[in-house]
Amino acid sequence: MEVRHLLLLREIAGRRTLAAVAAATHRTPSAVSQQLRTAERELGVKLVEPVSRGLRLTAEGQLLADSADKVARVLAEVEARLEARLGQPGGTVSIGTLPSAGEALLPRLVERLRGSAITIDVQDFDLAEEGFATRTLDHDLVIAHSTSGDVPSGAQGLVSRVLAYEPLDVALPSGHPLAGRAELRPDDLVGTSWIAVPSGFPFDSVLLAVEAVTGRPLHRRLRLIDNRLVESFVAAGEGLALLPRFTTRPHPGTVLRPLRGVNAHRALVALARPDHFARRAVRAVVEELEQIGRDLR
Repeated sequence: MEVRHLLLLREIAGRRTLAAVAAATHRTPSAVSQQLRTAERELGVKLVEPVSRGLRLTAEGQLLADSADKVARVLAEVEARLEARLGQPGGTVSIGTLPSAGEALLPRLVERLRGSAITIDVQDFDLAEEGFATRTLDHDLVIAHSTSGDVPSGAQGLVSRVLAYEPLDVALPSGHPLAGRAELRPDDLVGTSWIAVPSGFPFDSVLLAVEAVTGRPLHRRLRLIDNRLVESFVAAGEGLALLPRFTTRPHPGTVLRPLRGVNAHRALVALARPDHFARRAVRAVVEELEQIGRDLR
């Protein structure tokens, strides 16, 4: 039984198509297909079956894929013990991050790692909450967020570390009738219009909570992802918005007010697959991020 076959099945379980596995592992689909056929021949069982537009694992394939994390973690732990005898942790740690969380955390991380043997490679993306877990297939660490708990939806089974809790403030045009209040409550927001995020993104759960408390719908004027663009529309008087406190520098013509009476904060969370987290360099980066998070608070 070859480890590479187990890892292939883990990739198929997460990505669903050979084309997606090939793109992620920088191979051709035919090469991936050939490896899969080799695995089936050597193991003596059928490992996948077609479904809809992709593949799914058979019961035997799923059993082996479920074991891949354990095997890979043991190998990574052995490698980490060997590395510990050779000196300080080192190597490249790939990080996928939510842009606003990356802005708050990663420049400080670069400063703290300067002079060490660890380098970081960064990719940013903004996703619905359940989408962050799948990106751990591509990165050693994923910095995600959640307004529903300390573990983002879909991330059960991954290593999860809360880095910080960040308040989400209401951004208003400075001339808005509510701008003169020191803080806002759900009843204050009845009848307001919003520059919101797409459905399924964490910030939208705060607006849903406001609607649940008041029993009245909020008007979502636009649904946008980029916080800077959102703030520019607030400044133009197009609506209110929720913005993260750590990285929002109020646009001229806007003010920020805390929201009380509903859960209006998000957890910034580092996610990793267990075998990636077993690397000393990855654990060292997480420890640095945890300290940075404490400093932000």
